[in-house]
Amino acid sequence: MKGMEMAKKPATKNGPREVAILGAGCFWGVETWMMKLPGIVEVDVGYAGGKTKVTYEQVVTGTTGHAEAVRIVYDPTVVSYEQMLVWFFKIHDPTTKDRQGNDDGPQYRSAIFPTSEAQKKVAESVKLRVAKSGAWKKPITTTIEGSALWVKAEDYHQDYLIKHPGGYDNHFARDLAF
Repeated sequence: MKGMEMAKKPATKNGPREVAILGAGCFWGVETWMMKLPGIVEVDVGYAGGKTKVTYEQVVTGTTGHAEAVRIVYDPTVVSYEQMLVWFFKIHDPTTKDRQGNDDGPQYRSAIFPTSEAQKKVAESVKLRVAKSGAWKKPITTTIEGSALWVKAEDYHQDYLIKHPGGYDNHFARDLAF
């Protein structure tokens, strides 16, 4: 796959599992693009960054503090958190504050929600590496936010682009090097 440096290797059946939570605009496209990585076990769409349980109708107002996000369960023996973050920075525009394509508002922000101190350190390192690379010509606006309350989105949002091929997706893989 263009823009991906790792070999295609499936997750092991009973291998170790870790969780990553990322926001990169509309969660439908992020879900689909993250599933393309080897070692991904499952991806759910939902909301992160807020302090309460919410519904889609509340989040789209842009007033809850939540971002549309994906919760990724992955096998770290196949794909590292660092590799996942490099892919994350290639499939969306991390230079547009609170916006991805036609989606505008804080609920579409570029955000990393580390689930551990180790993930936070990796996130800071990768973000700095991406910024210093000059691959993106504008400053990186991606936030690295504290532990996030994860709220799984309604069932009709899960696997949306699988259920609706050709549906709205403003994500694509860029051939960038960081």
